[in-house]
Amino acid sequence: MKKNYLIVALSLLFISGYSQQLRQVTFSRGSGFSWFTILTNQNFLIRISDDGKVLVWGTEQQSLYNKNYFAQNLLPYLGRVDYYGQGSDSAFRGKVKSIGTCYFTYYPSYEYPEKIGKIKSAGNLSFDYYARFEDGLIAGRIKSIGSNAITYFTSFDNEAFKGKLKMVGKTSIVYYSSLDDTLIKGKVKSIDSYLYTWYTSFDRKEFNGALKSGSQRQFINSITYILW
Repeated sequence: MKKNYLIVALSLLFISGYSQQLRQVTFSRGSGFSWFTILTNQNFLIRISDDGKVLVWGTEQQSLYNKNYFAQNLLPYLGRVDYYGQGSDSAFRGKVKSIGTCYFTYYPSYEYPEKIGKIKSAGNLSFDYYARFEDGLIAGRIKSIGSNAITYFTSFDNEAFKGKLKMVGKTSIVYYSSLDDTLIKGKVKSIDSYLYTWYTSFDRKEFNGALKSGSQRQFINSITYILW
């Protein structure tokens, strides 16, 4: 009986230490990509750049007066954070090893150049990256996070959105092209079936380029898309 309890306890510990999920995708000014965010089993967030670097971690602060608004900066995580020591591979020496129960591994110094030193796993989530032969413009960027394939517009696409995020899993992102108004070209036009419109150069100057319609936070296919 004690043995069964031990197995259950160890199983729960294993799940607790490894269960993370891609939770947010954030854009800056409705145009440029900012970061991917994973949610840990301890319910805090870790932001990761599109080239596989840990940026910041913590929890979101929700407005008391507007439940749809969250501060851009995270409240610091006050738990334990460990780093790889001097005896580690040079590619990840000094990098974050664990935040709480979320453990990180990195591609070592003998890997392909596009992968060296980048996140290989965050808990149960594995990361892969685009190689230079696939397209030099997106080489070294995240190709997949767990089961979510990540694709980008390539160097052969429209000038207004080449290199921008194109799909996250089965969710597509469309942008205004170089044929659109100068102030909105390159801005997000739709995410999945959700449309976004922006004030153009024909509108009042104080509104130029600002979001006109569409939610700044949209929950789509288990991921929240955020436009700052």
